[in-house]
Amino acid sequence: MRQIVLDTETTGLEPQEGHRIIEIGCVEVIDRRLTGNNFHQYLQPDRQIDAGAIEVHGITNEFLRDKQRFSDVAEDFLSYVSGAELIIHNAAFDVGFLDHELGLWRKHATGIAELCKVTDTLKMAREMHPGQRNSLDALCKRYDVDNSKRDLHGALLDAEILADVYLAMTGGQESLQLGGPGSIQTGPRQFEAVRRLPADRPRLRIVRANENEAAAHQARLEAIDKSSGGQCVWLNTSGQSSVGSGQ
Repeated sequence: MRQIVLDTETTGLEPQEGHRIIEIGCVEVIDRRLTGNNFHQYLQPDRQIDAGAIEVHGITNEFLRDKQRFSDVAEDFLSYVSGAELIIHNAAFDVGFLDHELGLWRKHATGIAELCKVTDTLKMAREMHPGQRNSLDALCKRYDVDNSKRDLHGALLDAEILADVYLAMTGGQESLQLGGPGSIQTGPRQFEAVRRLPADRPRLRIVRANENEAAAHQARLEAIDKSSGGQCVWLNTSGQSSVGSGQ
């Protein structure tokens, strides 16, 4: 499964008003692992950047003066993303700008959504956390993702942060396969065939959590409970974990 976490920075808010993309940042994820095979380009937009946009991302007209244009990198970009699933926060914004750039580059160009599956993490977050703030910064706080370097928006940095957030949002067991012989394939998940243990095997040693480990475990469960709106299944009805109690 190949996924591309994507973000853009632009000269303004509306492509219909002639605004352009000035930075594309993409992070490749294969089988839930960041590969390091990223795509990153600053782009000369052939127009002035709005002052309000510069305050957000810090990219200036002077900095972009000698950069390539979208038409110079379009083929490489399409080759990189085609067929992948794009993971984008507020996808309508970035896809709208990408389709606008593609249309300027080539008349009747195929839209991004026809080349790739598009997953909007903002939509996902609103469904998972209704009524809560679901900006990228808010999700970083909710899922304990480090965004301390994010003083200004930047396409590659934001894509890297969003990759961590997306993996946290979609966490949980992906496969029960242990890699041994006799595994059973059932759709996307794999299950290990049952193995009978000998009756005369030694009894397993029980290692109980010490006081510090139990406290750290409880704190983690309470954080999960808070971020999930009280839906942590590992807490019992009294709100206390049974770790270290032998239950």
